[in-house]
Amino acid sequence: MFHWLKRIQSSVTSAEEVLHYFEQMLEDGRYMFETSSNALLAGTDPEVVKEDLWATDKRINKLERRIRRRIITHLTMHGTDAIASDLVLMSIVKDAERIGDYCKNIFDLARDGRGCAPEVMDDLLECKSKITRLLAKARNIYQTEDLEDAKAFVAQADALAQHCDAQAVKMVQREDADGRSATSALAYRYFKRIVSHSLNIITSILVPVDKLDYYDEDEESRS
Repeated sequence: MFHWLKRIQSSVTSAEEVLHYFEQMLEDGRYMFETSSNALLAGTDPEVVKEDLWATDKRINKLERRIRRRIITHLTMHGTDAIASDLVLMSIVKDAERIGDYCKNIFDLARDGRGCAPEVMDDLLECKSKITRLLAKARNIYQTEDLEDAKAFVAQADALAQHCDAQAVKMVQREDADGRSATSALAYRYFKRIVSHSLNIITSILVPVDKLDYYDEDEESRS
């Protein structure tokens, strides 16, 4: 994975430049998740962090466009030899961008003001801590391309995604007058989506191009 980056000499498509952009996207996604989750679960005033959160999301989108331009340049320079690796990069850059989008969804739940169901707050906080650590770890694994770390990441993240999914189903099945169960269900669902996109990023180190998006956000089960 990404061996072509190491072969490119210093230019507008240099490996160092593209790597820096993508690492920044991952770091910004982690920051957005922690910030939006704190607004939902830890009492942070949404209005205090809104401007910074939206500015970070705009930076993620800007970095995505920069990387795409580098990919087009690289394809022009290297032709068919670059197609496979460039397709992988294009795919995982979109995954990184989608993490930011789901963080904004979490922030919207915080602004709604209803809060989550008290009986799942501890579990949501634990999930939040695990996801924050996973997002930080994703950046490190991407840097090192350590296959054993990637496999361990997939196992841990897959279990967490399944847990969030099961909790979301439980919350949907509940009825309450204040809407907190619905908020909790959405929170778990957004948490799962963020984990799933981080899984796509890490599995890109482990699987061929045709297996990209193995953890597709539109599928509830994998075949």
